[in-house]
Amino acid sequence: MLLVDETGAYLIDRDPTYFGPILNYLRHGKLIINKELAEEGVLEEAEFYNIASLVRLVKERIRDNENRTSQGPVKHVYRVLQCQEEELTQMVSTMSDGWKFEQLISIGSSYNYGNEDQAEFLCVVSRELNNSTNGIVIEPSEKAKILQERGSRM
Repeated sequence: MLLVDETGAYLIDRDPTYFGPILNYLRHGKLIINKELAEEGVLEEAEFYNIASLVRLVKERIRDNENRTSQGPVKHVYRVLQCQEEELTQMVSTMSDGWKFEQLISIGSSYNYGNEDQAEFLCVVSRELNNSTNGIVIEPSEKAKILQERGSRM
Protein backbone atom coordinates (compact mmCIF):
# COMPACT_ATOMS: atom_id res chain seq x y z
CA MET A 1 0.00 0.00 0.00
CA LEU A 2 1.48 3.31 -1.09
CA LEU A 3 0.70 6.42 0.87
CA VAL A 4 0.59 9.71 -1.03
CA ASP A 5 0.17 13.14 0.53
CA GLU A 6 -1.84 16.07 -0.85
CA THR A 7 1.09 17.22 -3.03
CA GLY A 8 1.51 13.81 -4.64
CA ALA A 9 4.67 12.91 -2.71
CA TYR A 10 5.04 9.27 -1.70
CA LEU A 11 5.57 8.35 1.93
CA ILE A 12 8.41 5.89 2.39
CA ASP A 13 8.29 4.59 5.94
CA ARG A 14 11.95 3.68 6.54
CA ASP A 15 14.53 4.48 9.21
CA PRO A 16 16.12 7.84 8.35
CA THR A 17 19.25 6.92 10.33
CA TYR A 18 20.14 4.25 7.81
CA PHE A 19 19.19 6.42 4.84
CA GLY A 20 22.25 8.68 5.37
CA PRO A 21 24.79 6.18 3.97
CA ILE A 22 22.40 5.43 1.07
CA LEU A 23 22.07 9.11 0.18
CA ASN A 24 25.81 9.72 0.46
CA TYR A 25 26.52 6.71 -1.77
CA LEU A 26 24.14 8.08 -4.40
CA ARG A 27 25.76 11.52 -4.15
CA HIS A 28 29.43 10.52 -4.07
CA GLY A 29 29.68 6.89 -5.10
CA LYS A 30 31.49 6.00 -1.87
CA LEU A 31 30.26 3.86 1.00
CA ILE A 32 30.74 5.65 4.31
CA ILE A 33 29.14 4.07 7.36
CA ASN A 34 29.44 5.63 10.81
CA LYS A 35 30.72 3.25 13.48
CA GLU A 36 27.48 3.41 15.45
CA LEU A 37 25.48 2.04 12.48
CA ALA A 38 25.17 -1.67 11.81
CA GLU A 39 26.28 -2.62 8.31
CA GLU A 40 23.41 -5.10 8.16
CA GLY A 41 20.96 -2.20 8.58
CA VAL A 42 22.55 -0.34 5.67
CA LEU A 43 22.36 -3.56 3.64
CA GLU A 44 18.65 -3.85 4.40
CA GLU A 45 18.06 -0.30 3.15
CA ALA A 46 20.17 -0.83 0.01
CA GLU A 47 18.10 -3.93 -0.77
CA PHE A 48 14.85 -2.04 -0.13
CA TYR A 49 15.84 0.72 -2.57
CA ASN A 50 17.17 -1.92 -5.01
CA ILE A 51 20.63 -0.36 -5.43
CA ALA A 52 22.50 -3.43 -6.68
CA SER A 53 25.99 -1.89 -6.70
CA LEU A 54 25.58 -0.75 -3.10
CA VAL A 55 24.20 -4.14 -2.04
CA ARG A 56 27.34 -5.81 -3.44
CA LEU A 57 29.59 -3.27 -1.74
CA VAL A 58 27.95 -3.63 1.70
CA LYS A 59 27.96 -7.45 1.45
CA GLU A 60 31.66 -7.34 0.57
CA ARG A 61 32.39 -5.11 3.56
CA ILE A 62 30.44 -7.41 5.90
CA ARG A 63 32.32 -10.42 4.52
CA ASP A 64 35.69 -8.64 4.96
CA ASN A 65 34.84 -7.76 8.56
CA GLU A 66 33.82 -11.35 9.29
CA ASN A 67 37.08 -12.62 7.77
CA ARG A 68 39.10 -10.09 9.75
CA THR A 69 37.54 -11.14 13.06
CA SER A 70 37.97 -14.83 12.28
CA GLN A 71 41.69 -14.35 11.62
CA GLY A 72 42.37 -13.29 15.18
CA PRO A 73 43.90 -10.07 16.45
CA VAL A 74 45.01 -7.44 13.97
CA LYS A 75 48.78 -7.17 13.56
CA HIS A 76 50.61 -3.97 12.69
CA VAL A 77 53.88 -3.20 10.97
CA TYR A 78 55.76 -0.22 12.37
CA ARG A 79 58.38 1.82 10.56
CA VAL A 80 60.69 4.45 11.94
CA LEU A 81 61.72 7.04 9.38
CA GLN A 82 64.47 9.58 9.92
CA CYS A 83 64.03 12.97 8.30
CA GLN A 84 65.12 16.56 8.54
CA GLU A 85 62.78 19.39 9.36
CA GLU A 86 62.42 20.49 5.73
CA GLU A 87 61.35 16.97 4.66
CA LEU A 88 58.83 16.44 7.44
CA THR A 89 55.76 18.08 5.92
CA GLN A 90 56.17 16.38 2.56
CA MET A 91 56.79 12.98 4.11
CA VAL A 92 53.70 13.12 6.33
CA SER A 93 51.46 14.52 3.58
CA THR A 94 52.48 11.87 1.04
CA MET A 95 51.79 8.90 3.32
CA SER A 96 49.00 6.70 1.98
CA ASP A 97 48.13 3.10 1.24
CA GLY A 98 47.12 2.42 4.82
CA TRP A 99 50.13 4.00 6.54
CA LYS A 100 49.14 5.97 9.61
CA PHE A 101 51.20 8.53 11.51
CA GLU A 102 51.86 7.37 15.08
CA GLN A 103 54.54 9.53 16.71
CA LEU A 104 57.14 12.21 15.99
CA ILE A 105 60.36 12.24 18.03
CA SER A 106 62.89 15.07 17.89
CA ILE A 107 66.46 13.71 17.84
CA GLY A 108 68.39 16.81 16.86
CA SER A 109 68.72 20.32 18.10
CA SER A 110 66.09 22.80 16.99
CA TYR A 111 68.66 25.59 17.07
CA ASN A 112 70.06 26.66 13.72
CA TYR A 113 73.74 27.54 13.88
CA GLY A 114 74.10 27.94 10.12
CA ASN A 115 72.30 27.32 6.87
CA GLU A 116 73.02 23.58 6.91
CA ASP A 117 72.00 22.79 10.50
CA GLN A 118 68.42 21.51 10.73
CA ALA A 119 66.39 19.73 13.34
CA GLU A 120 66.14 15.98 12.80
CA PHE A 121 63.18 13.78 13.63
CA LEU A 122 62.17 10.17 13.84
CA CYS A 123 58.70 9.64 12.43
CA VAL A 124 56.94 6.45 13.54
CA VAL A 125 54.28 5.15 11.15
CA SER A 126 52.19 1.99 11.23
CA ARG A 127 50.12 -0.10 8.89
CA GLU A 128 47.82 -3.07 9.35
CA LEU A 129 49.60 -6.25 8.36
CA ASN A 130 47.74 -8.05 5.60
CA ASN A 131 48.29 -11.77 5.66
CA SER A 132 48.93 -13.00 2.15
CA THR A 133 46.55 -15.74 1.09
CA ASN A 134 47.23 -18.67 -1.21
CA GLY A 135 50.93 -17.82 -1.22
CA ILE A 136 50.33 -14.63 -3.19
CA VAL A 137 52.61 -11.82 -2.12
CA ILE A 138 51.26 -8.34 -2.78
CA GLU A 139 53.87 -5.91 -4.11
CA PRO A 140 54.05 -2.58 -2.30
CA SER A 141 52.88 0.52 -4.15
CA GLU A 142 55.26 3.26 -5.28
CA LYS A 143 54.48 5.37 -2.22
CA ALA A 144 55.15 2.41 0.07
CA LYS A 145 58.48 1.85 -1.70
CA ILE A 146 59.41 5.49 -1.05
CA LEU A 147 58.60 5.05 2.65
CA GLN A 148 60.71 1.89 2.74
CA GLU A 149 63.60 3.69 1.05
CA ARG A 150 63.43 6.56 3.53
CA GLY A 151 63.31 4.09 6.41
CA SER A 152 66.43 2.32 5.18
CA ARG A 153 68.49 5.52 5.48
CA MET A 154 68.76 5.00 9.23
